[in-house]
Amino acid sequence: MSIAGGADIPGQRLVATEEEPEEKMIEAALRPKNLDDFVGQKRVRKQLSLVLEASKMRGRSADHVLLSGPPGLGKTTLAMIIAAEMEAPLRITSGPAIQHSGDLAAILSSLTPGEVLFLDEIHRMSRPAEEMLYMAMEDFRVDIVVGKGAGATSIPLDLPPFTLVGATTRAGLLPGPLRDRFGFTGHLEFYSVEELELVLRRSAGLMDMRISTEGFGEIAGRSRGTPRIANRLLRRVRDWALVNGIDDINAHDAASALDMYEVDSRGLDRLDRDVLEALIHKFGGGPVGLSTLAIAVGEETETVESVAEPYLVREGMVGRTPRGRVALPAAWEHLGLEAPEMA
Repeated sequence: MSIAGGADIPGQRLVATEEEPEEKMIEAALRPKNLDDFVGQKRVRKQLSLVLEASKMRGRSADHVLLSGPPGLGKTTLAMIIAAEMEAPLRITSGPAIQHSGDLAAILSSLTPGEVLFLDEIHRMSRPAEEMLYMAMEDFRVDIVVGKGAGATSIPLDLPPFTLVGATTRAGLLPGPLRDRFGFTGHLEFYSVEELELVLRRSAGLMDMRISTEGFGEIAGRSRGTPRIANRLLRRVRDWALVNGIDDINAHDAASALDMYEVDSRGLDRLDRDVLEALIHKFGGGPVGLSTLAIAVGEETETVESVAEPYLVREGMVGRTPRGRVALPAAWEHLGLEAPEMA
């Protein structure tokens, strides 16, 4: 039985980036509705605000916008804010959903003047659709091919002015011609602990939670620099406090709740620690191949490489070498062990 938003299933990864439907609904309620309420990303916010204000003064649709950066930093939220600031409807789709040029043509032909089209994971769009998008972005026109072979004909279709907001976690996979057609490109950075505390204070206010300053700091410090994870951990602390009858949450309460969910003081969860322990205890700190490491922790290679490894590398605990993965001194220290002398 779920309690106050639903307790997590044992073993569920709280610091993962994928969301369940219920989590998405709660996350949507916590999203800021305008740039003034959006916390962090000061440089991108300032630049984007100027772009939108200039577009409104000209009475035209905003330039196409490309947002890049790791998951959970606010790309979707910024797309919604762009539509709200421009007082335009928002259409949401994703790259994997557009496998044929006809899929894209159907979406583009149904757009209304000034509409904002949000294309998530744009780097995963099919190549034929990508090539159709070039002309749509630049000339607001697409050519639809009817028939096959010698009898095929091309029918030009004019499109109303629209704003494309593309989001990607892997900007390097975007071809140059597509990147060049965006009028504004913003890269979102990981949040500082102080910025995450501001995010948590806003979310706690919306959820009518009472948390001490130290409590916010405890949650923010375990959130891996990501607002989405911070809000998720906040909801789990709320569940723990509700079940234990605690109205005013302090740092000890927050730590106890997150310890129960196996999220430690650095934001590492069970999978992260399994990777570190395997590297150190089974392979003497490495180097060890990725596939061997994945077998040792009982996970798929892709899971270790894309879910656990990025954060461990960013925190300076795991290194990637031509011979394999190695545990760095910070990993030994985090597990309470003494790192061996480097040869």
